[in-house]
Amino acid sequence: MGKWQGAAAICLNDNNQLLMVLQGTVEEEKTWAVPSGDKEAAEDFKACCIREVYEETGYIVAILKEIYCQQNEAVEVHYFETVMIDGQMMIHDPDELIYDIAWQSKNEVAQLSLTFPEDRAFLLSLFQ
Repeated sequence: MGKWQGAAAICLNDNNQLLMVLQGTVEEEKTWAVPSGDKEAAEDFKACCIREVYEETGYIVAILKEIYCQQNEAVEVHYFETVMIDGQMMIHDPDELIYDIAWQSKNEVAQLSLTFPEDRAFLLSLFQ
């Protein structure tokens, strides 16, 4: 089995809130994460990021820059700083794993049950 590859979006609004989604399979406890997902064979990491944000939140984003890459033997995830340019909050997720969309403050991110708890320090460092 090959390495899992994907992309994640870091999108802060004018109120210094981070775009996050509540996710999980039907049988799992639902947890919060930034919009993210699997890279499809025909796309690069930036295209993956833009697609995942749209599918999971309804927002159209532009990539500003890559800000972090988590990579080990099992995964390669590229985190991109993004800015919302269009769209409206709506779940389009074909995998039906998204249950809610919210803009979360730094204090909220500090308290949320995260899908990837190891990302908490990184996410908190993004706030102004």
